[in-house]
Formats: sequence, structure tokens, C-alpha cells
Amino acid sequence: MKITIIAGARPNFMKIAPIIHAIQRAKASGESIDFRLIHTGQHYDKKMSGDFFEQLGIPEPHANLEAGGGTQAEQTANIMIRFEQDLLANPANIVLVVGDVTSTMACAIVAQKLHVKVAHVEAGIRSGDWSMPEEINRLVTDSITNYFFTTSAVANRNLKLSGIEDERIFFVGNTMIDTLLKQMPRFTQPEVWKGLELKNKEYIVITLHRPANVDQDTQLKELIDTIVESSKGLPLVFPVHPRTAKMLQNIGIDAPNLHLIEPLGYLEFNYLVQNAKAVVTDSGGITEETTVMGVPCMTLRDNTERPETISIGTNELLGTNPKSIPPAFEKLFSNQWKKGGIPELWDGKTAERIVQQLLKMEV
Repeated sequence: MKITIIAGARPNFMKIAPIIHAIQRAKASGESIDFRLIHTGQHYDKKMSGDFFEQLGIPEPHANLEAGGGTQAEQTANIMIRFEQDLLANPANIVLVVGDVTSTMACAIVAQKLHVKVAHVEAGIRSGDWSMPEEINRLVTDSITNYFFTTSAVANRNLKLSGIEDERIFFVGNTMIDTLLKQMPRFTQPEVWKGLELKNKEYIVITLHRPANVDQDTQLKELIDTIVESSKGLPLVFPVHPRTAKMLQNIGIDAPNLHLIEPLGYLEFNYLVQNAKAVVTDSGGITEETTVMGVPCMTLRDNTERPETISIGTNELLGTNPKSIPPAFEKLFSNQWKKGGIPELWDGKTAERIVQQLLKMEV
């Protein structure tokens, strides 16, 4: 069995790393299985050097399609054109896509047009918010997927409600958590730890990147001002994209406990998260990681595609109204934040279950 694995952005590689390891183990034990790793180049990331792949313990991609840039439509078209050429030159039995980025959708379409079956890892998650490009990617991908690998019972239910048969849905768990649990012993203290004199559970991590939060001056200013006012002077560590950093400077936010730092690598960033008192974010993936690490998490979004991080984990959905922030911080500082638990099958063995299932498939 030949599997072409697609990754388009840095978080995708966190999700596919354990799948690659599981394929390598299966092949070493005599199973007829192999993979080809394609980086679509959807996102250029200067931190994705050889060291990045070495940290994850995976080979560098067999091909980089370098299809990034442009509008959503231009990017989708570039990925489709270049992936079609690659798949024609390197036939596969299955194309495996992960997550919900543009590459996920574009490569699924190409595979089906070439009559190659598609497996979607992290299938079935829904936010219900069609203003998010990711939601469109999820809907389109799952409408043409053959095999659905899911992270939760909620995702299973979403797929069944859309008419997907039970025999095509495989509840396997979360490969992002496979990577987290494997890498946790290797988390690395970033330089900023000593530079800011940070102490365990005595600082808060912020990550904001969604346009609704960072592209509007007044909204971003009000959010950050409210977080600063609610933080009781604790250090606020904000690994920030240069574009957002420039906007923060333009709107004149200058608080002694707010520290804007460069984006960090995976091992360094998760060291900060693991030791933080709390995380304030608008990222879906981080809510999964904080749930497993038992770190209180406040999500500044009006919806989430990962409701299990709220119903089971340590996450709370605050919405985008800054007025929701002070009560959440009061709850945090009064030690009333929920302890949370870990969702079913988020146990570090998801990739093994995926590969075992792939080996049973007739393709």
C-alpha cells in the first residue's frame, strides 16, 4: 500500500509525524506499506528548517510544491495544479489529508478527480461558522472523503448527521496529542524564561491570530487592554506575528507586564504553556494541548470546532466581547477554574490505530 501524506502548514506536521512513525514501524515489521510526504508550501515558515523535522523525528518532505501566497482561490488553484502533477508522477493507493487548511481540501479534490481514495484525519469537526475558511475546507473535504478518522464522539455524530455510514467512520483519537505526549519530556525552556524572570504558574500566555481579533484596531486594543487590567500584574507573554506586533505598536498599547516576543518553536512554546497559570487564545489546537496538560484556557472566539475541550477539558469559550474577560480572570485567581479531564482515546496511540485500520482497507 502506497500512501501519499499531505501537509500544508506547521501544525499539520505535528499531526502527521506520529502517523509516519507508525507506518515506518509497520513496514519494519514486514507489512506492505510505505508513504510519500508532500509539503504543499501553503505557509512559508522560516522555522521549518531541517532542525524542525529532526525535532519531530520525521524525514524532510519528498516534495515541496511551493504553492503558497495569493488569495484563497489562487492558493487553492496552485496547490491543485502542482499536486495533480505530483500524484500523476507518483501514484498512490490512498491520499491522506489532515486538519482543515486549504491544502487539505485542495488535495482531497485532486485525489478524487484522479480516482484515488481519500482518508481524512481529524474528520467531522465543525464550528458552524461559515465565515471561517477552515469551516469551508472541512465541509468540502468531508463531502468527498472515503475514510474518516475522528478525534471525538462529537465528530462522529456530525458525520452521521451528514449521512456518512458507520463503517466509514473510525474513532481513533487525536494525533496532535500523540506528538504532544511524545515530545513532552523534551520541552525546552526558551531564552525568554530567564530574560523575563518567569516563574512556574506565575505568568499568562497569550496567542491571538484570527482576523476578527487582530485586524480591527479598536477590537484588538480593547481585548489587550482588558487582559492587562485583569491580570493583576502577572507577566503576559505574547508570542506574536510581526504583522500583529506592528498593529499593537500603532494602537499604542504599552503595559509594563505585557511582553511581545518572537514566535517560538514547538518545544519552546509548549514549555511556556505547560508552566503557565493560564492561556488566553483564539487557536483551536492550543485548546487541545492545554486540555491534556491541565492548564486553564480562555478562548476568545464565539464558537469552537473542539467542544470536547470545554465539556471535558480545561477550556472555556469566552466569546469576542472584552467584557467577558474580567469574570474569567476572577474565576482563575480565586482558584475556581475547573480541573478538567482528558477526552477518550487522547492517549498517544492514535497513529497506531490509524495505520492498523489502513492496513485492513481494500484499495
